[in-house]
Amino acid sequence: MGRVDLQLQKRKRQKIRSVIWYLLVSVSAICTVLLALRIYAQVLGPPSLAVSKATVFLDRNSHSIGDRFAEQRRYWVELEDMSPFISDAILAVEDQEFYEHHGFDYTRIASALLKDVKAMRKVEGASTITQQYARNLYLTHDKTWTRKAKEALYAYRMEVFYEKDELLEGYLNTVYFGHGMYGVEAASRFYYGKPSKELTLAQSALLISIPKGPSIYSPLMNEENAYDRQNVVLGLMESQNMVTTEAVKRARDEEIVLKNEEWKATKSVAPYFLDEAWNEAERILKSKGRAIAEGGWTIETTLVTQHQQVAEEIIADWMPDNSLEVGFISMEPDTGYVTALVGGRSYSDSPFNRVTQAKRQPGSTIKPLLYAAALEEGFSPLTFLESERTIFTYDDGRSKYEPNNVNGEFANHPISLAQALAISDNIYAVKTLEKVGYKPFRSVLERLGVKTSVQDSPSMALGTSEVTLKDLTGAFNKIAGGGLDRKIQTVLSITDSQGEVVFEADPKERQDDDRVMSKDDAFILTHLMTGMFDPVFNDYAPATGLSIRGKQTRPYAAKSGTTNSDQVLIGYTPTLTTGVWNGYDEGRELQLPVDKQATKNIWIDFMEKAHQGISAEPFLPTKGVNGIIVDIETGGLAVSECTKQRLMYVKREDIPKRLCTDPKLQKQLVDDIEGNENEVIEMESDDPWSMFPFSFFRN
Repeated sequence: MGRVDLQLQKRKRQKIRSVIWYLLVSVSAICTVLLALRIYAQVLGPPSLAVSKATVFLDRNSHSIGDRFAEQRRYWVELEDMSPFISDAILAVEDQEFYEHHGFDYTRIASALLKDVKAMRKVEGASTITQQYARNLYLTHDKTWTRKAKEALYAYRMEVFYEKDELLEGYLNTVYFGHGMYGVEAASRFYYGKPSKELTLAQSALLISIPKGPSIYSPLMNEENAYDRQNVVLGLMESQNMVTTEAVKRARDEEIVLKNEEWKATKSVAPYFLDEAWNEAERILKSKGRAIAEGGWTIETTLVTQHQQVAEEIIADWMPDNSLEVGFISMEPDTGYVTALVGGRSYSDSPFNRVTQAKRQPGSTIKPLLYAAALEEGFSPLTFLESERTIFTYDDGRSKYEPNNVNGEFANHPISLAQALAISDNIYAVKTLEKVGYKPFRSVLERLGVKTSVQDSPSMALGTSEVTLKDLTGAFNKIAGGGLDRKIQTVLSITDSQGEVVFEADPKERQDDDRVMSKDDAFILTHLMTGMFDPVFNDYAPATGLSIRGKQTRPYAAKSGTTNSDQVLIGYTPTLTTGVWNGYDEGRELQLPVDKQATKNIWIDFMEKAHQGISAEPFLPTKGVNGIIVDIETGGLAVSECTKQRLMYVKREDIPKRLCTDPKLQKQLVDDIEGNENEVIEMESDDPWSMFPFSFFRN
């Protein structure tokens, strides 16, 4: 028996040694794995927590008007800027041991495995918030062992390098809440129409119910499921002593109002304007060595929301029930800031911006720019030219051009520049171009920022060269601003995701000597453009603005333009410039009366409503001009016998020397014109086709 006992004891010792050996090997292996994981984590360093963030647009009053995302709709907010109920709710329902574990809840893992084995299928997950955050950042939602292993490795690295609050904040900013919303802030704005910081216990619990299954628990998809899940969340919060029983009872009784429709409405504010602001911000950031793709920018824009709303409402009122399109832009003369922009009838149907991208013939709206060149070349408002049927030859006599007026009639007597502009006489315009020359005209267009190709053809005087509405309105805006070069702007400031101001517009930086036109010429031209609303200029044709004069409550300077396929009107007060275009994208002819009446009515109704409640402001003359009362027909100083009288502003050297009743004045006027005018006027051009007015839409 002693021998048997010795053998048993020997075997027992061998087993103990084997167990100890295996334990040592296992512990060593575990330590090696942990050490390897640590080395692995240290070598790779902290995984990036960066995600694409929303770029937010603000209007002039710092109110949110839209946003722009790379892929996901997300507003990043810090943990302290969320309602405390949110973090409590997510911990209660997703990871009660979050602040105690190191990325993995082994108790939950064991419990989940046991339940899965009993059910012979996966019935319960055990992922911690860190693991879910890792999956949201780096992985797909595929239920594979490979994905789970990668998830565990990422979670371990995140726990090594980041604080718990950083991980919780990141998770709450990346978790999906359905309907394209990522993160609690985007979800809060979408469902409740307010920031997450303002959420009540009931709202927070309902919101945190959604990520379990957005298609199942979204209150917009299944209200019953959503509120059942809310009760579960509230119960878990109560059991964890995060809230009191009384608070839970009040939360369950609270009536929650969803405001997703209100949220959707705010996303459609000025989409064409936001595109333009985005493009401008991209150019600004590139010049600063930054990329707009970084995301998270806050872009304060020049938009005046009231102007934008008024513009959209009036356009909707006046646009006919067909495919007629519209372009609209308003801006300030003092700053060049765009206050409203509408690039078409429907952004969802066509994001093509007819203000900035479409090039169309401006028609007679080009004439004020031609007359700006004429004023620089010695013309005055009282420069008279014969308005009669005239055939112009150019290109060394090889080509001819015979312009007509809109109604096919002619004055058949001398008219002044002032009257020619008011009634939009075409013969006067072409003769002016012949006298002034193409080079001075090009110079004015370039200085005023109008990008177009000026062909050496007499038809250029009538606006046959294509331009954008933005450029043309910007040119008028510079005239309204006294000839100062105010660049068109849509962006006031840009702040990055860290709160650093990268760009800030400062109107004071713009020097008053940065001038593209003399202030005297700018004022004279402005006052000339008030003539389109004055019936005193009526002749063979009426002043072009009389159809809307009845709506006018303040001084306006403006010019309209008409081609076969385009209607344009641009005009201003001392504080606001507005341009409107109407036409068909395919460039077909405007024939219907409803098509032709839209432009002027949109313009006048907008200007009246935009200025509502604001005192009417006059255009104040500059020191270099003199106001005189003249006779429209002769250009002489007016006396009672001459009935067509009007106030006119001219430079000192252009003040008339004779009275309107002086017979010598009329004879001199006729003699001057007969000595300088012929029925056939020679003009030069290398482009024989530019004499034919045509228009097409450029994509």
